[in-house]
Amino acid sequence: MSRDYVLQPFRQPVDLRINYAAELNEQQHAAVTAPPGPALVIAGAGSGKTRTLTYRAAFLLEQGIPPERILLLTFTNKAAHEMMGRVSALLGGELSSLWGGTFHAIGNRVLRRHAALAGFQPGFSILDREDAQALIQSCRAELDLDLAAARFPKAGVLSDIFSLAVNKQQDLPDLLAAQFDYFSPHAAEITALRERYTARKIAANAMDFDDLLALWLKLLREHPDVCQQYQRRFQFLLVDEYQDTNKLQGALIDLLAAPHHNVMAVGDDCQSIYSWRGAHFLNILKFPDRYPEAKIYRIETNYRSTPEILRVANAAIAANLRQFDKHLIPARPSGLKPMVVVCGDGNEQAAFIAQRVMQLRQEGIELDKMAVLYRAHFHALELQFELTRRNIPFTITSGLRFGESAHVKDVAAYLKFVTNPRDEPAFKRIAGLLPGIGARSADKLWNAFRAAPHAGHPPLAARLQKIAAVPKKSAVPWAQFTATISQLEEPATRRSASRMIHLVLEAGYEDYLRTTYTNYQSRLSDLEQMAATSLQFKTVEEFLTQLALQTSAEAEDNEPSRADQEPIRLSTIHQAKGLEFEVVFVIMLCDGLFPSARSIEALDGEEEERRLFYVAVTRARSQLYLCYPLLRVTSNSDELMQKPSRFLSEIPPELIEEWNLKMFSAY
Repeated sequence: MSRDYVLQPFRQPVDLRINYAAELNEQQHAAVTAPPGPALVIAGAGSGKTRTLTYRAAFLLEQGIPPERILLLTFTNKAAHEMMGRVSALLGGELSSLWGGTFHAIGNRVLRRHAALAGFQPGFSILDREDAQALIQSCRAELDLDLAAARFPKAGVLSDIFSLAVNKQQDLPDLLAAQFDYFSPHAAEITALRERYTARKIAANAMDFDDLLALWLKLLREHPDVCQQYQRRFQFLLVDEYQDTNKLQGALIDLLAAPHHNVMAVGDDCQSIYSWRGAHFLNILKFPDRYPEAKIYRIETNYRSTPEILRVANAAIAANLRQFDKHLIPARPSGLKPMVVVCGDGNEQAAFIAQRVMQLRQEGIELDKMAVLYRAHFHALELQFELTRRNIPFTITSGLRFGESAHVKDVAAYLKFVTNPRDEPAFKRIAGLLPGIGARSADKLWNAFRAAPHAGHPPLAARLQKIAAVPKKSAVPWAQFTATISQLEEPATRRSASRMIHLVLEAGYEDYLRTTYTNYQSRLSDLEQMAATSLQFKTVEEFLTQLALQTSAEAEDNEPSRADQEPIRLSTIHQAKGLEFEVVFVIMLCDGLFPSARSIEALDGEEEERRLFYVAVTRARSQLYLCYPLLRVTSNSDELMQKPSRFLSEIPPELIEEWNLKMFSAY
């Protein structure tokens, strides 16, 4: 008879430099000091996720794990540098042998070492977005197809489609059918173009960003010896923001951790809001299924928000069926109840925010400690006009001011040119949108237009038709352009900015959006809101003036006289994730707007929208205002009654205070 006897390695008692129990709360301490094996750390909003991951790395090092045996994966270089810097500070030494960085940065490191096995030379180039689009455009030009007539996607859209297919691990035809059905008729050509693009990258010894992940995974799957090398090297994997990983990243983590399962994934399933760019929610949700022996650690103490805000946050996410059970616990003292503000319409909502912001500033809260959050850019158009009118400085985290966006400037150029035929920049901007017309051709066309006889003030369309300098390949689009101008000049149309905007869209600009931008639907919504907002102005000229003033306000904000006024932040919720503010206004909380109409067609979509609402609520430290209008004016002048967001009805009435706005009347 025989039996196994396990020989334990001898080690001296560990003399810890850090008093983990003193520096961490009980839940953080449990996660940081977890034994080897798979661990899922569900870290709620404001609970010290980064602190937990940093101390976990320090704890492993203090246990004698060599730095080179640890791999720290993050989503930004800034996060990686910050965490590695904190670990070095905690332990008082350099950690040059610890591999830490973004998935793409680590993929680059691995592929540099094994470039030949991946089919490349060691000195391969990395294509940035502009380089990748240029190469795709070159491949696109080689297709034997009338691309303009076929409304084929442009290089930027193709680049986004290729990227999504890689990160979602989805076949191109399936992806097109699911997200870009208007391009499905071109599935064969797009697939062929992608194959040509791949071949051209190999010929150029160049990879794009997606290759750094896809080829890394391919290398590990096709070369077991290389895979085993990195599995042995990285004995402990620490993954930040795990809820944001896509299928490709999830597969890389699982493959590297396959022999030992020493992977600690840190994230918050309730903040998984990026499925539209490829994030795979099931990575975090199904972690216990892939690692049955996994231990789940919940970090629920929130150091950011007041108890009143956290009660609303807990209620806001409770209706989601697919989530890990957790309950945010406040560490701060009591404060004000969140306010639900019922507004008459979008303009009244904007007026309320502008007035309340200035009241709060007088009470001592700086403007830059406040934020207005929204589901989509066009939700904030009335607010941007109102803040500009009241001379309240603002900055936009979510992108450009409304009037600075390319699609808004394109459509505005048509209105500007019709109202002022001497507007050279407007003319050239429109001409540049037409196929076959570049900067030099636009300049020649402008000179020809300006030189054309216009005694008696003939219609603009008639003057445009007489221009002989139009390139032959642009003759058809030029004829369409002149026809559009002719329609815009009609007196009934010329009096209405809304009607003019709709006409530009119908005359071909919507098709241009579809082929030029991956987010064409949101840009179209911007322009529809632009048309609706223009109805409040008496003339087209007045609307264009206010649009220009709103756009130019940023330059004025930088004047010395405004230096003491830090701007209030306007942002989409997606862009505000990870940030916090003393005061938060969440606007346009109407069903169909937030949650968006397209998202609520499926359970997955509605639950992600609810997670987005949860993210918005948990950005607030001390005051939270949830706003919605009762009426919305459409671009056709119709007034539509609005139903409050279903998310508001899910919050128990006793947790909130309702504000009904009343107009001040003097006598």
